[in-house]
Amino acid sequence: MNFYLSVFKNSKVNRAAHMPPGGPGAEGGLLVASIQLEGQEIILMNGGPGHPLTDAISLTINCVSQEEIDYYWSKLLEGGGNEVACGWLKDRFGLSWQVTPVILPELLSNADKVKAGRVMQAMMKMVKLDIPTLMAAAEGK
Repeated sequence: MNFYLSVFKNSKVNRAAHMPPGGPGAEGGLLVASIQLEGQEIILMNGGPGHPLTDAISLTINCVSQEEIDYYWSKLLEGGGNEVACGWLKDRFGLSWQVTPVILPELLSNADKVKAGRVMQAMMKMVKLDIPTLMAAAEGK
């Protein structure tokens, strides 16, 4: 929880409950929390080692600029995260993230299918998404 609060500048804890005596985990450990990241409520639950994170869920960060992409990319990889592909990464806890420029859906759904195809091909070669390269691909450069 504290890691995510440190990554997102506009964040806060809404509420947190700790493990009571006789609970399934260590007394006093975090049981469940509601946090807010950039205006979005996220519920965190300590399910213990029997409930690992999987690729079946990912969170998306819609970025306006390359600087924003670079910031979130580096912060979420800190402490043992892994780059995946096409704007995806896993943070050190195994949570999957999509760090995506807001312009990408527009570029990929362009009425000019050749233009959209060039953007798709450029994106498929990337790990961290690069807005100038995507824009250049859209323009055929």
